[in-house]
Amino acid sequence: MMTDKVTSQDVARLAGVSQSAVSRVFTPGASVSAAMSRKVRDAAETLGYRPNVLARSLITGRSRIIGLVVAYLENQFYPVAIEHLSRALQAEGYHILIFMAGNSDAQIEEVMQELIDYQVDGIITASVGMTNNLTERCEAAGIPVVLFNRAQDGTAHSAVTSANRAGGAKVAEFLIAAGHRRIAHISGWLGSSTGRDRHDGFLDALKAAGHAPAAVLEGMYTREDAADAARQMMAMDDPPDAIFVGNDHMAFAVMDVLRIELGLRIPDDVAVVGYDDVPLAAWPAFDLTTVRQPVNRMVSATVDTMLAKIGDRARPAARIEIDGPLILRGSTRNPDEASR
Repeated sequence: MMTDKVTSQDVARLAGVSQSAVSRVFTPGASVSAAMSRKVRDAAETLGYRPNVLARSLITGRSRIIGLVVAYLENQFYPVAIEHLSRALQAEGYHILIFMAGNSDAQIEEVMQELIDYQVDGIITASVGMTNNLTERCEAAGIPVVLFNRAQDGTAHSAVTSANRAGGAKVAEFLIAAGHRRIAHISGWLGSSTGRDRHDGFLDALKAAGHAPAAVLEGMYTREDAADAARQMMAMDDPPDAIFVGNDHMAFAVMDVLRIELGLRIPDDVAVVGYDDVPLAAWPAFDLTTVRQPVNRMVSATVDTMLAKIGDRARPAARIEIDGPLILRGSTRNPDEASR
């Protein structure tokens, strides 16, 4: 049986308040007393009323939705980051609309246009690049963009990353101090700022200490490419005794190749260091030494930057880098062991 739709006027009548009071109660961030809120919500529950979010967005010009574009979820870092982003934005009265996109310009452009069509209040891209064309279209639509765990040349968009160059340098310095001399690197995709910065920081620190890398191969942030790179390295006449892998997702594949396929001992035969410190890195099966990406602080900075930009579209873009520690576990030996 069809029933008449309950309106905010019905709720106002039952609660004995004005329609504008009902609107304030259901508007995130609006000023309203606890007593008023309880009275209105009790009336709404009695009548089965739900506010029309889409209609309100047409009036206010705000959808209270943030679009999140993610390139891939295979990397265990991103489900954790998405959960934190979602909770942080919900606490501010926003919700996220998640779109998946590959790293091809065509896929990214299609997804970004959809988000523009949805009239989202802002867009967060997680390890997704932005072309100049996309940048111009977002600016023309008045939609601020914040890059998460990826940066780009220029100052069009704000970006929040870990201190990737410093992180790569920490790994090189640690492995040298631990007595390794044949140190190799399996990088992430060098077309990304994170892959390049970790790669460059690592190699620059090796060079500064008078070391040349035993080998450098690109792992493309995939398990398959990282595993192939490990096989190639260990087939060398003089294989590495330590490998820095550009993220934990690839490092797990490298460790599986070393132990299961090649029968090598970690860290006795070869040490392995990752980057991210995803929860799986602490599991006894991997016990991976890794650079921690401070996801809580990265998410907080991303949300703060986005909200500030929504509040002031003329606010200049910011580049934020957050340092993370090297977390020592059993996949490496400690420097003090090298001197024994």
